[in-house]
Amino acid sequence: MNTDRYTSPLSGRYASREMQYLFSQDNKFRTWRKLWIALAETEQELGLPITDEQLEEMRAHAEDINYEDAEAREREVRHDVMSHVYAYGLQCPKAKGIIHLGATSCYVGDNTDVIIMRDALLLIRKKLVNVIRELAEFADRYKDLPTLAFTHYQPAQPTTVGKRASLWTQDFLIDLEDLEYVLSSLKLLGSKGTTGTQASFLELFEGDVEKVGRLDPMIAGKMGFSSCFAVSGQTYSRKTDTRVLNVLAGIAASAHKMTNDIRLLQHMKEIEEPFEKSQIGSSAMAYKRNPMRSERIASLSRFVINNALNPAATSAVQWFERTLDDSANRRLCIAEGFLASDGILDLCLNVVDGLVVYPKVIRRHLMEELPFMATENIMMDAVKAGGDRQELHEKIRQLSMQAGKRVKEEGLNNNLLDLIAEDETFGLSRETLMEAMEPERYTGLASRQTEAFVRDVVRPVLESHKEMLGLKSEIHV
Repeated sequence: MNTDRYTSPLSGRYASREMQYLFSQDNKFRTWRKLWIALAETEQELGLPITDEQLEEMRAHAEDINYEDAEAREREVRHDVMSHVYAYGLQCPKAKGIIHLGATSCYVGDNTDVIIMRDALLLIRKKLVNVIRELAEFADRYKDLPTLAFTHYQPAQPTTVGKRASLWTQDFLIDLEDLEYVLSSLKLLGSKGTTGTQASFLELFEGDVEKVGRLDPMIAGKMGFSSCFAVSGQTYSRKTDTRVLNVLAGIAASAHKMTNDIRLLQHMKEIEEPFEKSQIGSSAMAYKRNPMRSERIASLSRFVINNALNPAATSAVQWFERTLDDSANRRLCIAEGFLASDGILDLCLNVVDGLVVYPKVIRRHLMEELPFMATENIMMDAVKAGGDRQELHEKIRQLSMQAGKRVKEEGLNNNLLDLIAEDETFGLSRETLMEAMEPERYTGLASRQTEAFVRDVVRPVLESHKEMLGLKSEIHV
């Protein structure tokens, strides 16, 4: 542990090793070398005088990066790309003259950024699919369990525990759709030159427009992409970063909403996130079981949501074909947006996989409010027995106010059913009234909706991503 300098909590506490490696210096510089090899191979295939021996030399040193040479050179020239071109050339003396031939720094910088974002989105997708699976299983398991619903955080017509979870699941499905669209439409910058005109390559290929036109598609294919941007300045459009980070912000918003609900439910002791045997909830209050994972998800989610403003602002202020005021900002916001999102999804997997439901507490809370919600049914039963609907409506309104006052001001139980049974206007016994107190009568199609949603919407998605399923999370703290 480095205790004498700042270490990002995203690396130390939240993000997985896999995500951290994607944004590591080692992965970046290895990708640079792959891009230089792809460029040299393509240039050879299009007729430039690059030998097989030069290419073999470059391939032989694609992985064993001489970092000390690159770092020493960068201290002299203050340019990271040219420092690594120099270091690569030391290892490949025969290929030294053709490394980075015709390219500008953004050839490796921007293309690497897109490649890393693609790989990071693939990891995010895998974790998101597994969160959806866990939530769908939870929703299906509790689709029939009635619970008090809330509008404006006030008691409302009952739903089921599973139906509520289906709403969380649906949000994440929307995020998955957005992610897959953005992922499918990612493009490389290609090799466009200093202002995007490919002038240097036109010179290299002695004015052969057809060969220059083949350059980008061939490089894209070697790097696993279907295409490059048709036009660019020196960089790819920074709106790409905006689109990607907006996907992450959407996932963060869904996670935040879900865990806000879980935190409120844990306050009511209806549902709890996992709480381990030796976990401490409070340094002062030993009895406490704080929803710390859900709180952490909410905290990281706010960071990711706000972080999406960075690439939007950057794309808005790019001057003409390029400025460099994007560089430092992008180094921070893209990597940290992904690291935080990775941590969020690991925590979501952990929370959903271990949610604890307390049916008796849920039923008690529901039964405390159900008499108010059953008044419409009670009124209809009284009308069928010969009562006047308008008179009964006014009576129920008055008795509900009386019962509500008893609950709120006196702290006593809800006695609305007793008040109705004692009122001759209704002509209903308490036994008859109790028959209306079955919660399942008031949840509408919640159970069927959930069952159909899991069967017809979620499971086809999971089936199409079955190779990604089975992931379990491991959180650090």
